Amino acid sequence: MVGPTADSTADSTVDSLTRVLFGEDFDREHAPWRRLAAAAPFRRRPGASSGDRLAMAYERLRTVNDTLDSPAELVADARGLAALHEWLGPVDPAFTTVAGIHYNLFLGSLLDHAESERGAARGTARDVAGSADVADFFALRRVGTFLCTEVAHGNDAVAVETTAAYDRERDGFVLCTPHAGAQKFMPNTSPVGGPKSGVVAARLLVDGTDHGVFLFLTPLTDAVGALPGVRVRRLPARLGSPVDHCLTSFDRVFVGRDALLGGAQGRIGDDGVFRSEQSNRRRRFLTSIGRVTAGKLSMSACAVGSARVTLALAVRYGGHRRISGSRGGERVPVFAHRSHHGPLVGALATVFAMTLLHRTALDAWESRTEADTDEAERLVAVTKGWISWRAREVIVESRERCGAQALLENNGMTELLAGIEGVITAEGDNLAIYAKAAAEMLFSAVPEPEPEPGPAPGPGPEAGPGPAPGDGSYGPPHRELTDPLFLDGLLVAVEAVWLERARRRMSQVPHGDSLARWNAASGAALRAVEAYAYRRASEAYAEAMAGLEPGPAPSSGASPSPGPAPSPGSPSARDLLRSLRRLFALQWIDRNSGDLLAAGRLAPRHLDELPEAVEQLISRLAGHAPALVESFALPEEMFADWPISGAGYVDAYDDAEGAWHAVLAVPAAPA
Repeated sequence: MVGPTADSTADSTVDSLTRVLFGEDFDREHAPWRRLAAAAPFRRRPGASSGDRLAMAYERLRTVNDTLDSPAELVADARGLAALHEWLGPVDPAFTTVAGIHYNLFLGSLLDHAESERGAARGTARDVAGSADVADFFALRRVGTFLCTEVAHGNDAVAVETTAAYDRERDGFVLCTPHAGAQKFMPNTSPVGGPKSGVVAARLLVDGTDHGVFLFLTPLTDAVGALPGVRVRRLPARLGSPVDHCLTSFDRVFVGRDALLGGAQGRIGDDGVFRSEQSNRRRRFLTSIGRVTAGKLSMSACAVGSARVTLALAVRYGGHRRISGSRGGERVPVFAHRSHHGPLVGALATVFAMTLLHRTALDAWESRTEADTDEAERLVAVTKGWISWRAREVIVESRERCGAQALLENNGMTELLAGIEGVITAEGDNLAIYAKAAAEMLFSAVPEPEPEPGPAPGPGPEAGPGPAPGDGSYGPPHRELTDPLFLDGLLVAVEAVWLERARRRMSQVPHGDSLARWNAASGAALRAVEAYAYRRASEAYAEAMAGLEPGPAPSSGASPSPGPAPSPGSPSARDLLRSLRRLFALQWIDRNSGDLLAAGRLAPRHLDELPEAVEQLISRLAGHAPALVESFALPEEMFADWPISGAGYVDAYDDAEGAWHAVLAVPAAPA
C-alpha cells in the first residue's frame, strides 16, 4: 500500500492520508522496512524463552544487515534509521535496541568522528579511528555497543568517572574503573550475539590533567567471554523485551592512541601533546556523543510506530468484539458505544499529531544550519519527550479498550506497553530533556500570544462568519471555536502564559541562589515546554493540510461501527485531517481553558462550547476510524501474529478436544 490503489473515494482518501503520514518518498524511505516487518524472519515465535528471544534479536540484526546495500549509507541516513525503528520497533523492541546501538551510537560515532578528524569519506572500510578496520563491524563479524552512562552517572554523563590515562611510553591509553559507581551501566556487552567492541566514554587524562570526556574504541569480548581486563556482569532482567544489559568495568585495559575518537573537540598529536579547538570541556563531551540526537529521532520513531500499532489493534478489535445491544437478541460492536470509541478517536488525533511532529523534527534536523542547530536540537529533544509520553497514554488507552485480551503476550500489547518505558528513559530521560529545554526557553523570546488578525473567517464547515477586524468587536467574545486562526492563537497563548508565569516566579527569588530560582520556575517552565510541543504539532498538522487539495464538505456524521466508509459524500483526506487537527487543538485548549479564561484569551461562553465541539468532532470522526488506521499502512502479516486483530479471534482459543466438537451419539433404534 504505497500509492493509489483504487478509484473509489474511500481508497483514494486512505492513500492520501498515508502520503501525509509518511511523505511522498514512501518507496525509498519506508517500503523496505515495511516489507521486512511483514517477512518471515520477523514473525512471532510462540513459546520462545527470554534467551531465545534475545538470540533472535541478534539473528534479526544479521538478517537486516544482509539486506543493506551499504551499512554506512544507513548510518549516514537519519531518516532511514528512524524508519527502521518506526516499522520494526513494534515487532521486536529488543532487536531495535541492539540495532540502534550498533548502527547509530557505535558505527555512527566511529564514522562521524573519523570524518571530523581526517575529512575521510563517510562509509570507508578503513581510516576510522586511525588504523581500526570497520569491515568487521559492517559485516557483523563484531557487534558494536556504546558505553556511556555509569551506575552513578546517568543524565549527568558529562561527569562519568571511568578514566583513560595517556601512556607516553606505549603511545596509548589505559582504561580504568576507579570504583563501583563508575561501572558502565546497561550496555549490551555480554557475549550473546557474537564478539563485541564498544565506544567507551572515559575521562581523558594527560600527565594528570583532565581534558574532559571522550570516546575510545575498545574491544570487549570474543566468542567465549570478556577479554583480559574487561569485566562483564549481567544485570537483572529488565521490564519488557530481553536485552543483554550488563555492568562493565575496566582494570588497566590498554588501547592504542588511534582508539581515541578525536576531532575538533580534541586529539593527541604525534608529539604526545593534547590539542583542542574547543576550550569548554562540556562542549567537547557533547560533540563526542553527537549521535545521541539521531538516537532521539529513532526513539521517537519507535514510540510513534508502537502507538500506531496498538491503536490499530484496538480499533480493529472494537469492531470484532460484539456485546448485547439494547434490544433482545441484538449484538453490536463494542466500538459502537461512545464510551468506547471516544477515547480512541481522541487517540487518533494525537497519533496523527505525533507522526507529523516527528516528520517536522526530522526535516528540521536534516536541514539545520550552523545558525539554527541549537533550535533544531531542542525541537528533536522535546519531540522525543512529548511523543514518547503521548505514546504511553495511547498504548495504555488502547490496552484498556481491549480488556483482558490485551494483557496476554500473544496479543502484542504488553511488550509495547513495557517497551515504551525504555524509550522514555533512553537517549536522555524525558524529564531531563524537558528541563534543559525549559531553561533555554526561559531566556528566549516569549511567543507572540496573538497572531496578526486577518480577514474574518468565512462560512464553511470549519469556520463561521465573524466581525471584520478593526471594528472594535474582534476580541475573544466574538471569536469562534471553528476559526482555525483563533485556535492557533490560543495554542500560542498557552505557551506564553506558562512562560510568563515561570519568569514571574523566578523573579520573586533573590539572585544568588540559582537552585532556588530554578525550583521556583521549573514547574511552570516544564508546562511551557509541553505547550511548545503541542503548538509545533498543530503547526505540523497545518503544513500537512496545506499540501492537500480541498475536498467536499465532510458528512455530518457516520456510523461509529468500524466498517468500509461509504464513497458517496465521504470526506476527503483534507477534511479528515482538518477535523483531526481541530479535535487535537480543542482537547489541549480545554485542558488549559481556566488559564486562557483568566488571561482574557477565552470568553465564558467558550467554556460551555468546548466540550460540545469536541463531542461533535468525535461523532464526525468515529465512523472513519477504520480508514484512519488503514492509512497507517500496517501489513496484514504483522496483524496475523496477534489474534485480537481478526474477526476470528475466538479461534485462537479453540480446543480441538472440546466437548463442542464431539458428535452426539444417536441411540440405536429398538429391534
